[in-house]
Amino acid sequence: MTNSKWETVAEVYGELEAEIIRGLLQAEGISVMLSKEGAGQALGLQVGKMGEVQVLVPTENAENSRSIIDDYFAGKFDTDEDPSATE
Repeated sequence: MTNSKWETVAEVYGELEAEIIRGLLQAEGISVMLSKEGAGQALGLQVGKMGEVQVLVPTENAENSRSIIDDYFAGKFDTDEDPSATE
C-alpha cells in the first residue's frame, strides 16, 4: 500500500456487489480497499446498515472511480452475450 489518502467512492449492500466493483476498478489499474462493519461481517449480514460495504480508493483515483461506478450502475457493462456459449 502507498501512503495515499483513501476516499470512499461507493457504499453498497453486500460483499458480492462490492467485489464486482472492486474487480472493475482493479481492471483499470486502481487500488481498492473494502471496509465492512465488523459485526455485520462476523454475522454474515448482507442487508441493512450492518451489511453495508464501503469501497475506498486513493484520493487521486476517486473521480475516475466514481465515473466507472456510475457506468456500472447505469448498466453500461451489461451484455446479452452468454459467455459459456460456443460458436
